[in-house]
Amino acid sequence: MRKQTVAQYFDFLESKGFRLEEDAFRFVRFGQQYAQASDELTIMALEWTLKVQRQFDGSFFLSLLEEWQKQQIATRQEAHLFMKEKGLISE
Repeated sequence: MRKQTVAQYFDFLESKGFRLEEDAFRFVRFGQQYAQASDELTIMALEWTLKVQRQFDGSFFLSLLEEWQKQQIATRQEAHLFMKEKGLISE
């Protein structure tokens, strides 16, 4: 299966009725370049930002993306464990 790009993920969100503004898209792309993160990691950070914050929060997204890049988080399971360990989710 082909990996999803950040742009494709934004299209997916919009198809589900969750539309983010163009400035949010530009900020996500900036954050991805700044953190030198893959599309997959960027999408995971965006997903968790929306789950935890219930809206797009640029500072939360960027700090999460930077920390995951630093901690070498690479899978959804590792991301979930990180969120749990940090007390950001209780599941």
